[in-house]
Amino acid sequence: MMSDTHINAAGLDFQALNKKIRQTAGDIQIEGCCGQRYIGAGQSGRTITIHGTPGNALGAYMDGAVIVVRGNAQDAVGDTMNDGRIIVHGNAGDALGYGIRGGAIYIRGGAGYRTGIHMKEYQEKKPVIVVGGRAGSFLGEYMAGGLIIVLGIGAEGDVPVGNFTGTGMHGGAIYIRSSVQPTCLPAQVTLEEALPEDKRAIAAPVAEYAGLFGADADELLSGTFYLLRPNAKNPYHTLYAAHLR
Repeated sequence: MMSDTHINAAGLDFQALNKKIRQTAGDIQIEGCCGQRYIGAGQSGRTITIHGTPGNALGAYMDGAVIVVRGNAQDAVGDTMNDGRIIVHGNAGDALGYGIRGGAIYIRGGAGYRTGIHMKEYQEKKPVIVVGGRAGSFLGEYMAGGLIIVLGIGAEGDVPVGNFTGTGMHGGAIYIRSSVQPTCLPAQVTLEEALPEDKRAIAAPVAEYAGLFGADADELLSGTFYLLRPNAKNPYHTLYAAHLR
């Protein structure tokens, strides 16, 4: 079995680093990463492990690769990702999973604003985003499909999401683990406490999160979850459409 190839990213700009990645076959270990953008863009069939902090658009348009970040990540992780897995052992910035249409993203810690914006699904492709800590405002903005789970680890006794969760949401589902009911929700979503049968839909990704980061899946699933879905009585199009008498 071929061992991982190591690339030292120190002193390389993003273009030089990505050229090295494209020219290197097999799995890769990247050391000394510090803000280089577009790492893993469009990649498939390999594992890229990053030590350090990758820059914006990590795994953009990715189509089946696995990216593991041993640190934090910046904005737009998984932008328009089609397939594969991104695993971040720290926090992520804004616009996590922008336009994601397949695969899964697991963030051990928290994420910034607009996680899952324009997230969508098609036929067998159903993307998943799991955030272990908190997520910022406008979570799931214009969401059209897929699954977002916010576990609220470290935010016990508080709502682990910001304001306006699900603004313009018209597909998919958002699960928020919280002992406090989320507030400041837009008219485009409905909120209800998740029932045991609802939790079955998130058992697998929660177990995956627990296995990746050393958490207790049963303990997480035993908590209270709130389920957000699109509000059919006040749909997305009413944000813009004029209704004539």
